[in-house]
This record gives sequence, structure tokens and C-alpha cells, in this order.
Amino acid sequence: MLRIMLGANLRRLREGKGITRENAGWHIRASESKISRMELGRVSFKERDVADLLTFYGLSDGDERERLLTLARDASTPGWWHRYSDVLPSWFQPYIGLETAASLIRNYEVQFVPGLLQTPEYARAVVMLGHGRSPAPEIDRRVELRMVRQQLLTRPDAPQFWAVVDEAALRRPVGGKTVMLQQIHALIEATAQPNIRVQVVPFRIGGHAAHGGSFSILRFAEPDLPDVVYVEQLTSSLYLDKRDDVDQYAYVMETLCIEAAPPEDTVPILHKIAHELEHTD
Repeated sequence: MLRIMLGANLRRLREGKGITRENAGWHIRASESKISRMELGRVSFKERDVADLLTFYGLSDGDERERLLTLARDASTPGWWHRYSDVLPSWFQPYIGLETAASLIRNYEVQFVPGLLQTPEYARAVVMLGHGRSPAPEIDRRVELRMVRQQLLTRPDAPQFWAVVDEAALRRPVGGKTVMLQQIHALIEATAQPNIRVQVVPFRIGGHAAHGGSFSILRFAEPDLPDVVYVEQLTSSLYLDKRDDVDQYAYVMETLCIEAAPPEDTVPILHKIAHELEHTD
């Protein structure tokens, strides 16, 4: 994602100066196709090449140049999640990069509480459902990864997180009664954070637009970057950024937000579910 952001900036600067990809490539002793791949974020960057291009594009000093050179350095540094590559599927690694760079994350969940809002105990119960035969240290690593991901929501430049959760996910006692009660109370606490909004899709509305299952939509502060839809499957995932696809999922998300109970009703709904759970055998 950092490469895509840097590439978008380089393309903007090049086009602003009316410079062709061929001329830009010649300036750094590279081909036109390499400039194209750089601008699409499909290759790694050498800081020297970025510095030479910025000078060629008329950005020889100033804060903007330093910002882009810093971005070039960061884009060449493996993300923090690479240290979890032993338990992180290759198809999920791009999502964490997108999640880390996003300014707005909208998530619909039908079966589980969203991963960014799970307690350690609840996360362990979810992990065990798919990896119950794995050694205990591997389970611990998977739970730890999920907890580290959650730090995203408390950093100074935290994204806005808007979760729409089906009532079924809140009533399914994943991990047992005690774990589920802790999770519901954690959700109540999470809603107090200014960058977190949670809505519940109640049973009473019957069927709804999101019949295809859970998905996320990620938006970025960089204006040149398109929204990305993430759809997770059992052993793979889909990343959609074509306008027609994104528009369809955005429409479904907007419809869900209208059909769901309003955000101000979320805490009362959660308290009601917790009360009913407390009084079950």
C-alpha cells in the first residue's frame, strides 16, 4: 500500500510537468515499463531513483520532497506483520497492509464480532474453531497477531472504524457464556471511543441486502487511491477495486446502515443481550 501511495504521488508529479514515462525512465536509466510499474506500486523502490525523479519533476527541496523520500524508505521496509508470517496466510497479508494505511474501515460481520474489537478470550475461541488441532504456541501467535492489529484503533492517527454486526453474531456464545459476556461488555466500552461506531442488524428486519456474507470496505486519505472491498473466504480472499464492484458493495453497506438499529441504540441493545445471556442456564 505504501508503494501504491508513493507511485500515485510520482505519477501526479510527472503528469503535472508534462513528462512522459519514457523520458522519466531515461532519467533514472530505466525503461518506460519500469516507470509504469513504479507508479502502480508493483515494484520496490530505490531511494536514489525516487530522489532523482523528484528532482527531475521539479521537487528539489521542501517538506513534500522529504515526505515522499520517507515514504520511499518506509515502502522498502517490511511491515510489522511480516514477523507473523509463520501463522499469516499469504492471501491475508495484503489486507493488513491495507488496513494499516486506511483512513476509514467499514465492516459487516454476520457470524463473529469484528476482529478489531475482539477480546483475547473471544479471539482464542474463534481461532480454535479453525485451528483447533494446531499446537498451543501457534494458537497463541494467532491470538497475539489479532491483538497487535487492534492497536491500529488507538494510535494517534487512528482510522474511523464503522462496524455493522448481525444480531446473530452477538447471540452466538462463542467460547461459552463467560467469554461472550466479557466480549459484549468490551463492545460497550469500544463504542465510547470517538473513532468507533457499531450498529446492530436486528433479527426483526428479516432478510437484508448483505445476503452474500461478511465484507469490509477500506478508504484511504490519499485521493489517488481507490476504495478496496475485501471479501474473505475459507482458504482465500478477494480484493475488489473496480468501480462497479465497489459501488455495489457501498450500496449494500449504506442499505445495511439504514436498516440496522441507529448507533445510539447499540449500547441498550448490547445491555439487553448481556442481561438475557446472564440469565440463561
